[in-house]
Amino acid sequence: MARRIDVTGTGGVRLAAWEFGDPPKTDPAGSDPARDVPDGSPGVLLLHGLMGRASHWASTARWLSGRYRAVALDQRGHGRSDKPPQGSFTRDAYVDDAEAALEQLGLAPVVLIGHAMGALTAWQLAAKRPDLVRGLIICDMRASALGAASQREWAQWFKSWPLPFATLADVRKWFGEDDPWVERPNPARGEFYAEVMAESPDGWRPVFDPEQMLRSRETWVYDAHWEELTQVRCPALVVRGLDGELGRAEAQEMVRVLSRGQYAEVADAGHLVHYDQPEAWRAAIEPFLDSLGTG
Repeated sequence: MARRIDVTGTGGVRLAAWEFGDPPKTDPAGSDPARDVPDGSPGVLLLHGLMGRASHWASTARWLSGRYRAVALDQRGHGRSDKPPQGSFTRDAYVDDAEAALEQLGLAPVVLIGHAMGALTAWQLAAKRPDLVRGLIICDMRASALGAASQREWAQWFKSWPLPFATLADVRKWFGEDDPWVERPNPARGEFYAEVMAESPDGWRPVFDPEQMLRSRETWVYDAHWEELTQVRCPALVVRGLDGELGRAEAQEMVRVLSRGQYAEVADAGHLVHYDQPEAWRAAIEPFLDSLGTG
């Protein structure tokens, strides 16, 4: 099952946080989500990537729920969280939202697990607030600058989407087979994008605003983020898919600059590592989690 908890991000943006698995013990007063914590369970906060949503972490979160209080956050502009038309989509806004969620949910000291943009948010928060973070897992996110050409490609890619999609089957087929960015058929990719579509009067459209996604992305693609990595003091695991966007050389350099970095890779996985190969993903991160202990 999934349990939704609303938290308030920076600027008053309402954020939807989700627990997947058995419901936790609840504060009898029923008024303070920060106290809805199973006794003695350490916390994990899962942060999706650009265009993602908390449900993309459902399999991982359910697996973690046997030993942690695992919460996945719909970040601003995504999933069921607010999408304010004039809202801020800066790096500071995303990091401050995650910080606010940790404090309101009472998860700290937490293990942060982030994919892509969510991984960048995770390591920036770990650098900013080392008191809140005891472990960090970075999934397929580059620390180097991607540049202006990358942003232009993304803008063109969004324009290529044949919106609206008539059916969810069309969504799965286009993103899994027909999308020009697909090198070979990838059913997991089709399912990933089907989860971020909602039915509208004229067909299926994304639950996010593509313009907001580009605004979010432009706040980090032009800069490198190595300095923040050097400021992370907790144990950190860098995970890449063998066919993902993070190359082995860059991943290993990220491990080198982290003060307590470790490395893992998942075979037969692309950028959506945890979604492509959930069992191999769990096997890759479990030894690291075990090494952190329970508190």
